[in-house]
Amino acid sequence: MIQPLAYIHPQARIADNVVIEPFVTIHKDVEIGEGTWVGSNSVIMDGARIGKNCRIFPGAVVSAPPQDLKYKGEPSTVTVGDNTVIRECVTLNRGTALDKNTTTIGSNCLLMAYVHVAHDCVIGDNVIIANSVQLAGHINVYDYAFIGGTSAVHQFVEIGAHCMISGGSLVRKDVPPFTKAGREPLSYIGINSVGLRRRGYSATTINEIQEIYRIIFLKKYNMTKALDIIEAEFNPTVERDEIINFVQNSQRGIMKGFGSI
Repeated sequence: MIQPLAYIHPQARIADNVVIEPFVTIHKDVEIGEGTWVGSNSVIMDGARIGKNCRIFPGAVVSAPPQDLKYKGEPSTVTVGDNTVIRECVTLNRGTALDKNTTTIGSNCLLMAYVHVAHDCVIGDNVIIANSVQLAGHINVYDYAFIGGTSAVHQFVEIGAHCMISGGSLVRKDVPPFTKAGREPLSYIGINSVGLRRRGYSATTINEIQEIYRIIFLKKYNMTKALDIIEAEFNPTVERDEIINFVQNSQRGIMKGFGSI
């Protein structure tokens, strides 16, 4: 299952049933789980920890040193969960000692061609990142998020679970969970109701999420007042509390509401 034209360091830890195509390069400090396929001309560098049944397409570079002038060569890692697909020419940079010391990609993710994930990012499970999206360092992307093609995301931004960001966006602020984001500057354009229905959210829950975001984005309250109203008028639920916690803990501030200047 390993082609003779591939180079694999003898100390790399390769599980059973891994397929490695010609002209692949695999460095010393690498782990690859069962059933993973590594396409031609991809490079798996020191610090890569790749799960089971992943698919790594030609030209991808996994666990390259971070493009960070503060990085001094310290050991660090990139972790890729099970069943994740890494398409052509994706680049994943490993972490730095000044932050998490690792970059993490969850399970069941799809990273389309030419995606870049910089150092110390954390990507959740079931995330889709479309072609040519560029993620700077220290970004968190939560489960089931979708980022449209050619978008660029500023360092330290948080992208909430189940949100959807339109293609070509410049993401400078945090994007709360369950929302859709678009326009320039990036703004709230509704909730991701289609995605939520597909994942089994009830109509009642979707309507409540929509009402919460009307208070945050459409009613012209300041954020403190909006959160006070939400806590007073809505019974505690997982979704309500997730929205409140996300907004309260935002370090960069959240995106603008519809029609804001």
